[in-house]
Amino acid sequence: MVENVIYPAYLDAELSRSEGRRVAAEEALSNPTVDEIAQAVQQIGYDAVIERDVTYSREYEPRGRVLAQGTEDTTKNDLVQAVAAYAGLLRDDS
Repeated sequence: MVENVIYPAYLDAELSRSEGRRVAAEEALSNPTVDEIAQAVQQIGYDAVIERDVTYSREYEPRGRVLAQGTEDTTKNDLVQAVAAYAGLLRDDS
């Protein structure tokens, strides 16, 4: 089973690309949570596993990460872009 790891830093509007953001600034979210990311991963159709006590290598505080399982049919970049789009929509709805 293929797993892709998604850290909140990948979607964080407060970070620059060199600090770990992987999406365009217009698509990024302010302070994304692993719960929002997991919900977006599930909306796309993949299984999501939250690991809360994990720290991204470029950060000092643990914000967790989400493992997206069963993603053998997509690239990591496409997955992160889709998660950012869905997380933004989910945040707009609430």
